[in-house]
Amino acid sequence: MAEERIQKIMAEQGLCSRRAAEQIIAEGRVKVNGHPVKVGDKMDPNRDVLHVDDERIYIRKDQQMYYLALYKPRGYVTTASDELGRKTVMELVSDIPARLYPVGRLDKDSEGLLLMTNDGAFAQAVTHPSGGISKLYRVTVQPRADESQILKLSSGVVLDDGTKTMPCAINVVTDEPGRTVMEMTLKEGKNREIRRMCETVGLEVVRLKRNAEGVVKLGMLKPGTYRELTKAEINGLRAAAAKGRAQTRSAAVQSKAAARRPRGPVGKGTAPKKRK
Repeated sequence: MAEERIQKIMAEQGLCSRRAAEQIIAEGRVKVNGHPVKVGDKMDPNRDVLHVDDERIYIRKDQQMYYLALYKPRGYVTTASDELGRKTVMELVSDIPARLYPVGRLDKDSEGLLLMTNDGAFAQAVTHPSGGISKLYRVTVQPRADESQILKLSSGVVLDDGTKTMPCAINVVTDEPGRTVMEMTLKEGKNREIRRMCETVGLEVVRLKRNAEGVVKLGMLKPGTYRELTKAEINGLRAAAAKGRAQTRSAAVQSKAAARRPRGPVGKGTAPKKRK
């Protein structure tokens, strides 16, 4: 078998996401054949010996892949383990005979749809920023959101770290004194993004629930329960991620082309002289 990038192998074995694998490697916690490795190094999974945190990782071939839609309840953190002893989503899928990890995140006080898998390539495709898979949230804020606040949120706001959010679609579901319930559709996944967006315009999120991610809907799932994704849902997510990457690449090519174009009149002052 040809050599593969170590972070890809770690993700495919269900140890963590590819991004997390890169971080673990950068921290010097990964060795191959007894030697520390760097991000981007490769190994032969059939011949080389992999250690993470001095624990040998036995690479499994043809392992069964799991793709789950979980209803994450409030109060659970979206991590494989928690140093503070808080409840993690891993407790809700402990009966699955594989090492799963969350695809993306939902903060402790949020609830709703969370995808989980042991397929590192799938997780990488779905969560990569270039994929731009849409996510639908039901958000309750207080006090009542006025028209100007909703317009600012939908147009994009500058967050506390100086970054600006992408435009998003907002549909007001309930508008009453003291609170507003909105459906917000986002295509990016910054940390605690919706809560920070609302704080920026003077609103407090009192409830946040993710109802859909791409073609996958939360549906009738109860808090703390899960179901396996259908083949159509898995293929739909992959297709949406591939389409998003293609659009991102196309936009980047067009941007570079525009930057190379000469500005101002072309050939000004260099016209050939007429012969007498």
